[in-house]
Amino acid sequence: MKTYTVAVVGATGVIGRTFMEVLDKRNFPVGRLKALASGRSAGSTLNFKGEALEVEEAVPEAFAGVDFALFSAGGEASLRLAPEAVSRGALVIDNSSAFRMDPGVPLVVPEVNPDKAGEHRGIIANPNCSTIQMVVALYPLHRAAGLERVVVSTYQAISGAGKAAIDGLFRECRRVLEGGDPKPGNLPHGGAKKFHQSAFNVVPQLDVFAEEGYTREEMKMVEESRKIMGLPGLRITATTVRVPVVNGHSESINVELKEPLSPEEARRLLAETPGVVVLDDPEELLYPMPALADGRDEVFVGRVRRDPSVENGLNLWVVADNTRKGAATNAVQIAELFL
Repeated sequence: MKTYTVAVVGATGVIGRTFMEVLDKRNFPVGRLKALASGRSAGSTLNFKGEALEVEEAVPEAFAGVDFALFSAGGEASLRLAPEAVSRGALVIDNSSAFRMDPGVPLVVPEVNPDKAGEHRGIIANPNCSTIQMVVALYPLHRAAGLERVVVSTYQAISGAGKAAIDGLFRECRRVLEGGDPKPGNLPHGGAKKFHQSAFNVVPQLDVFAEEGYTREEMKMVEESRKIMGLPGLRITATTVRVPVVNGHSESINVELKEPLSPEEARRLLAETPGVVVLDDPEELLYPMPALADGRDEVFVGRVRRDPSVENGLNLWVVADNTRKGAATNAVQIAELFL
């Protein structure tokens, strides 16, 4: 079997480490793995397939001989280094928002628009975590009955804000339980003029505010969903919320369809969709939860029911591991399209 040289950029971060776990779990044909990170992490070691791997500094020369470069080191690093990797022959799959809305860069979810990957010019963008799980669940319904309008509210895990936010949640929980000041320092986002408590709290802001009171996270869901599904005129609105769950994003999605579609038929279509698991048995209290999705690559759908307040309306509850299908797994699946 042919093997490939794979570079993971941002290897010491939450998603970078998950890239390596997923490459191993899915038996991606890695001949050599290069773990790349900032200069301050160079020289440290990571584990891949049971062996110690030394971290190298992410500089242009590090991409020589690389076939696939999986980026998750932030938009600034992607803008600076992705073209350098491409110029040295690598296919870049970028997890930042740097290239997602570039009309010349495909934005790909393999269960939805795998054909778009072939249009790349060296860079393929990996969508936002909350967008990925939503479009995986919505696209089968769109093919069957046509999407008219989508309203989504998210309940997003702390891991989406990085390792510092995870550690901060644990510290805050201990302090609050001991009767002390939580001393918040991570939410709503790095560099905010003030921070909100993450422990035992819900924060209705992810990223900075943009136009008309929406956050950038909310606008990502709107714009990316339209691009991925090829529906530029889709009516869609989002509210994104951070909750004190370590891992696994949840979404309440209300859809209006152009044609009638019963909950039973929606469940059947979703159950037949690769990468989707339907968990929907109210009598048995069976429905998706972050604890069930943790460490899994599938998108879980449940609570499928009719919305009687609108014509052709359905409600869904969608859950996925945001570090895996919401990031690393989707990126590796894109790379697998080229094996």
